Amino acid sequence: MTFLVDAPLGAGTRDVIEPATGAVLGTVGLAAPSDVAPAAAAAARAQREWAAASFEERAGVLRRAGALFETRAKDVEEWLVREAGSIPPKAGVETHVAAQECYEAAALAARPLGEILPSALPRLSLARRSPVGVVGVIAPFNFPLILAIRAVAPALAVGNAVVLKPDPRTAVGGGFAIAAILREAGLPEGVLHVLPGFADVGAALVEDPTVRVIAFTGSTAAGRKVAELAGRHLKRVHLELGGNSALIVLPDADLDRAVSAGAWGAYLHAGQICMTTGRHLVHESIADEYVARLAAHAEALPVGDPHTEQVALGPLIDEGQRDKVHALVTATVDGGARLVAGGRYDRLFYRPTVLDAVPTGAPAYANEVFGPVAPVVRFATEEEAVALAADSELGLSLGILTGDAMRGLALAERISTGIVHINDQTVNDEAVAPFGGVRDSGTGARAGGSGNIDAYTDLRWITMRGSIPQYPF
Repeated sequence: MTFLVDAPLGAGTRDVIEPATGAVLGTVGLAAPSDVAPAAAAAARAQREWAAASFEERAGVLRRAGALFETRAKDVEEWLVREAGSIPPKAGVETHVAAQECYEAAALAARPLGEILPSALPRLSLARRSPVGVVGVIAPFNFPLILAIRAVAPALAVGNAVVLKPDPRTAVGGGFAIAAILREAGLPEGVLHVLPGFADVGAALVEDPTVRVIAFTGSTAAGRKVAELAGRHLKRVHLELGGNSALIVLPDADLDRAVSAGAWGAYLHAGQICMTTGRHLVHESIADEYVARLAAHAEALPVGDPHTEQVALGPLIDEGQRDKVHALVTATVDGGARLVAGGRYDRLFYRPTVLDAVPTGAPAYANEVFGPVAPVVRFATEEEAVALAADSELGLSLGILTGDAMRGLALAERISTGIVHINDQTVNDEAVAPFGGVRDSGTGARAGGSGNIDAYTDLRWITMRGSIPQYPF
């Protein structure tokens, strides 16, 4: 199945680069800000007929799309491996979740969209949800398929059209593959537009008056700019932003499994995940052993080209990301942390890194690294663990590892995050679950049925009388 669309857009074309090798895999059209208005206008025209289609028709398209993500999985996964640097199991997770997102969205099309309201007057009074019209989706490079389809599918299900701006580095896996699948599933022409582009295209999408809702996934810094611009245009915006998630390892945790969970949470997809375990908070009684075993795990993990080798970590997305990661590691070591493993790279392949005795103000601890780095900090009491975990403006995910699950749940109640996992690491995702963070990690959870209905519809009050009432004048 062909997903590559090389037709020029306003900014011409862009090479699709394989980060593991530097090879050019093809070309894709690259959008300019001037492409947004005509795409949004075309989407608005197509949306009227799509919204008027029966819920069965919309659900049928999304069910077929889910099935196609399953039957075409290998084709999509190859792009995710080569274009995004994913290891094959991570690519498999993306296609599986994409299918589930479509199935859940198909069910959403048949959900009740309103309620009967009481009225003091002799009339029928309704609250009814209606599609907003055109939804703009801005998706990142790291999980390009999941983080696009998570917004695209439910927005379509409730009758909207979509303009999708994938990161140009992953325009195929995060954009054109979705469009091809939905087109084959029967989505009418014009309901979905794909415009790979840079920040200026995203800004044009937020500013366009035809686009009424923005779903943005990306860094907190970029999210602030999106929110500020959306605010000026009185536009609703849903923000899924950065994380610096803590994993608390209590002294009664199974240490072998704790180390495995910590390694998975820190190093999956080379740490390029918003939910990555960015802070390892370990009880002082087991910290030395945890650090030693985690370092052994890190040194043993194979790093290389996920398309041609069986590896645990593929490449970082580009040189800019690699240099940012290395600068954070270097500054943290210079600030007093002990480098126990990693801290080096070959081209875009960054070795999984363990930092011990990390000052809590150090750059690789206090910031989202977005690389395969595990900073370890010790604590003596639960109160100290709570204080350390809560000491961040970010509040996406939290993991607590313990031999007493109820103790872990009680601890979690004292730490504010959008997601918490007792006896698991911080990186988890399911299509049926609400997903989102608090504070600087975003504007709260969406997904999981009613959250998506709220996100992509407007609430309207409707009343109906049998006859016109007589008024005093």
